[in-house]
Amino acid sequence: MIELTQDDGLWTVTLNNPEKANALTSAMLGELVRIAEAATEARALILTGAGRVFSAGADLEEARAGLATSNLWEQLSSAIAALPCLTVAALNGTLAGGANGMVLACDLRIAVQSAKFFYPVMKLGFLPQPSDPKRMAALIGPSRTKMILMAGQKISAVEAYSFGLVDRVVEPDQLMPTAHELVADSLSADPSIAAGIAGLCP
Repeated sequence: MIELTQDDGLWTVTLNNPEKANALTSAMLGELVRIAEAATEARALILTGAGRVFSAGADLEEARAGLATSNLWEQLSSAIAALPCLTVAALNGTLAGGANGMVLACDLRIAVQSAKFFYPVMKLGFLPQPSDPKRMAALIGPSRTKMILMAGQKISAVEAYSFGLVDRVVEPDQLMPTAHELVADSLSADPSIAAGIAGLCP
């Protein structure tokens, strides 16, 4: 359900469980953590999903059994944020719940026009993972972060772009070509230069 392709330094990670809206199980999260921790070898990483939804967040049955508060979410976002290469979230559709963490940890976010963004922790009675509000607030400010996390607002891709939550909104057939264009310079550069630039950017 997690697919990894490696091509000349480009690692593409695909959430591939579209029948369940790419809802994440503990096994899927564990595999994502393993990949992210190994991706120090990558020159660039693209994170995307199969189907019309990027991820509905945690699998509901597993969420009720404790997955919603698992430290795997924080392990995953921390591993992605620590990568020295350029990381791009190519959002093929809606992003919900705990899946926000891995996307917020990426360097760049692009989304199709039909994507929606929400993180209903208040409604579900859970706290978000510790780094998620900090990363979100760094992108869009504290008020808009509270609009999503505390007011439970679902926002569109266009609104997400105006907030600064995503960097580009594209047509579906341009999602992966745009992601590949964004990582092209990193793939052709000396990895130490890319890592050096990453280290200079807060």
